[in-house]
Amino acid sequence: MKRTYIKDVVPGVCRVQGFVENFRNKKNMAFIVVKDVTGKLQVTIVKEEHPEFNEMLDKLTIHSVVSFEGEVVASEYVKMGGKEMYPTSMKIESVAEALPIKDDSDIDVRMDYRWIDLRRERNHLMLALQTTLTAALREFLLERSFTEIHTPKLIGAASESGSDVFEVKYFDTNAYLAQSPQFYKRMAMAAGLERIFETGPVFRAEKSYTNKHATEFTGFDLEFSYIDGCEDVMQMEEELVTYAIGKVKAAHGEKIKELFGMDLEVPTLPFPRMKLADVYAELEARYGYKIPDELKGDLTTEAERMTKQLCRDMFNHEFLFITDYDAKERAFYHMRDENGVPQGYDLIWRGVEITTGAQREHRYDVLKAQAEEKGLAEDVKFYLEFFKYGCPPHGGFGLGIDRLTMLFLGLSIKEVQFLFRGPNRLTP
Repeated sequence: MKRTYIKDVVPGVCRVQGFVENFRNKKNMAFIVVKDVTGKLQVTIVKEEHPEFNEMLDKLTIHSVVSFEGEVVASEYVKMGGKEMYPTSMKIESVAEALPIKDDSDIDVRMDYRWIDLRRERNHLMLALQTTLTAALREFLLERSFTEIHTPKLIGAASESGSDVFEVKYFDTNAYLAQSPQFYKRMAMAAGLERIFETGPVFRAEKSYTNKHATEFTGFDLEFSYIDGCEDVMQMEEELVTYAIGKVKAAHGEKIKELFGMDLEVPTLPFPRMKLADVYAELEARYGYKIPDELKGDLTTEAERMTKQLCRDMFNHEFLFITDYDAKERAFYHMRDENGVPQGYDLIWRGVEITTGAQREHRYDVLKAQAEEKGLAEDVKFYLEFFKYGCPPHGGFGLGIDRLTMLFLGLSIKEVQFLFRGPNRLTP
């Protein structure tokens, strides 16, 4: 008999398999709650009818893996879907030892036994949310003629700034783990692909111990050509993000509220936009937040956090585009206007930066000069070659799937990754 997922169980004969979530072994009866990835089912055993089960019941433990075949009947006394199974056959697939962690164990202890921690309903929901999220992002872009590409993560030169990269031995030379697909996304623009996206691993050699940083995470990046300016990039992102949040809310909103206490709000369009200087002016006027002028070319960590309240107070919104950063704080490949202002932005959600996006500089001579200005011309020599032979105006951005999940659920980055990687975490 083929297995039936618990969510699909209806009255009648079927076979279910899963972990034992709860087990009560009484004198005359045994009650077992079986859990698979789709739900839970109560299995009720009348011992005098199946004495052959007694030896197995004596061995059974919480989190053991079992298989049952039998009759499923409707029952008004059973809370889990109003159904229970009376088995005619039972098999213990695997006996579990006493668990080394509990739901309330310290997070680092739970990370040591992540495969057990992932069995929790909360974590099943977290992974289901990520599945819906990435599917929605893909769906939105595929409907708009984007092509999915897969760029290399082993690269021959340190990408972007030349810092915060992992160096690895590569035969008789050294290679680096890519800290973004930025260079290759832009190569795709020079190749005439026009609209591309990618989801894949990103590596950052940063010794950061915050609740939102990881040394490896999953990025969702896109780039597209023939734009008129940075506003086109922001509009693409706000529409993409709104679409994806709507899909997540429809599929998981009620369960997120039940298990995490988080209300998921689908944002209205357009998202608010503010220049960085105006953000600092409002933070000072409204909340008395002041910093030295020499720090106002970039967004401080505290200012970033405070934008959550600022955005709610000024716009009754959770998202905020911040533009007009100082050129020295932005990557060399960001296009600049006639006043030298980078044509890029950060997108903040709930007081956390989720994107740096921009119109890119596509003119070879200007891009080369900006790389030289930052002392990177030799490091990115191969990259500059992409723009010697014609390239359309373009722009793009990247989203961190893990950071988005973190904000959806109000958790730390450690808890929303299948396996977290940080300065002190390289196992399991």
